[in-house]
Amino acid sequence: MYRVCFLLLFILTSISCKISNEEKIAKEALIEISTLNYQQLKPLLHKNDDKVYVINFWATWCVPCVKELPAFEKLYDNYNDKNVEVILVSLDFSKQIESNLIPFIKEKKLKSKIVHFEDKNEQFWIKDIAEDWSGSIPATLIYNAKKRKFYEKSFDYEELQVELQTFFK
Repeated sequence: MYRVCFLLLFILTSISCKISNEEKIAKEALIEISTLNYQQLKPLLHKNDDKVYVINFWATWCVPCVKELPAFEKLYDNYNDKNVEVILVSLDFSKQIESNLIPFIKEKKLKSKIVHFEDKNEQFWIKDIAEDWSGSIPATLIYNAKKRKFYEKSFDYEELQVELQTFFK
């Protein structure tokens, strides 16, 4: 009788643990992406605190953007605890968030903050972000309370780190 009770208890505990682990894995795999218009994005581009912000405009369909993403992730890993915030602003099409963007984020295991940006008034927001921006991507804005610089180019990690260091002087 004790053996039967023990066996049942063991089986129930095993099933419960397996379900709990599966729920945990499912929650970890859940990625929610906020879609922002320009009025919602603009505050992220103009914070006035003690951090350095690295804002990268990119898309999953942009080959040079995808190629440079590891540099931004490495920057996130190396500077996250040094008052640097990396924000990846996806310009992917809204209808492809579920089919392309979220699977891409999972596959690449991106850890930086990611927002999806969509605003039809490109003629306004492109020039508002950077007067000389043509609108092409990849593009990166690095700023802090004292300095602001916009780059319409691809980065490797070393170049990105050199530019970031100029914001600590």
